[in-house]
Amino acid sequence: MRAIWKGAVSFGLVSIGVKVYSATEEKDIRFHQVHREDGGRIRYKRTCSVCGEEVTYDDIAKGYDIGGGEMVILTDEDFADLPLSTSHAIDVLEFVPAEQVDPILYNKAYFLEPEGSATKPYVLLRDALSDSERVAIVKVALRQREQLATLRVREGVLLLNTMLWPDEIRRPDFGFLDEDLKVRPPELAMASSLIDSMAGEFEPDAFTDDYRAALQEVIDAKVEGREVVQPEEEEAAPAAAVDLMAALKASVERARAARGEAPSGGGAEPTPISSARSAKKAAKKAPARKPAEKKAEPAKKTAAKKTPAKKTAEKKAEPARKAAAKKTTAKKTAAKKSA
Repeated sequence: MRAIWKGAVSFGLVSIGVKVYSATEEKDIRFHQVHREDGGRIRYKRTCSVCGEEVTYDDIAKGYDIGGGEMVILTDEDFADLPLSTSHAIDVLEFVPAEQVDPILYNKAYFLEPEGSATKPYVLLRDALSDSERVAIVKVALRQREQLATLRVREGVLLLNTMLWPDEIRRPDFGFLDEDLKVRPPELAMASSLIDSMAGEFEPDAFTDDYRAALQEVIDAKVEGREVVQPEEEEAAPAAAVDLMAALKASVERARAARGEAPSGGGAEPTPISSARSAKKAAKKAPARKPAEKKAEPAKKTAAKKTPAKKTAEKKAEPARKAAAKKTTAKKTAAKKSA
């Protein structure tokens, strides 16, 4: 990493020399504008709209449009006298509970590294800040602009988060906020159940930028001369719910099924989603059968039913046969005695 700024954290009467590094980087795939025919880069010239001449950076000033076609021109000398805080100081103003800072205010993040002999006071501020469970509210001038920021600890390093000013946050102005909409308690309870069924621990590494990965695959294929393979289409988003309660119930069952949990209510009626999933699983598990085997199946079952019936009849007739045999033997014995 390369330091983008050097200065000092002013903590009471203590000054801590630091280097500032960007803590984040965008992974967007960047493109150049090129001529479709020959791939040549498209260049833009800085020309004046009044005289038409090409203008160098040295001749460019800042202009503020006051309307009516009039422009106020500001030079570097005008900016030099502005009441900016020292351009190389991070002034600690106060320490506040972290939960009091609305996340919408956060803008960019920077790592602070101690410079030279400032390691010990740096570690002292870091540990004290961790023990206090607070964040430091600071002011800093970055890129010729005074900014509000926070200092907190992340992975043993002081992290500077620049913030937007309160008047830079827009207020939501939407029509539905003035409507008197009522949510029924059963709907709220079911929505809460859905949230509970989808609850988990946030693990950032579990999420990926699928679009960027697919775009990189297209670029790599172009470079290697391979055929571009289209990525698998994602499941289409469900249509707007007509029956809110039915949609919530189906969503809860789907979330539980995804976690391998049994459907709620034990013998409750399956939802359309769970029924379709069960049918799909059964179809996957069952081996494919040939048409001839399917036709022979009813005959086999009928024959199987008849066989047990025959065996049962034979078992019932067995005692009668034995009795008849005994009677025949007795008659023969009596005949011999009388003879």
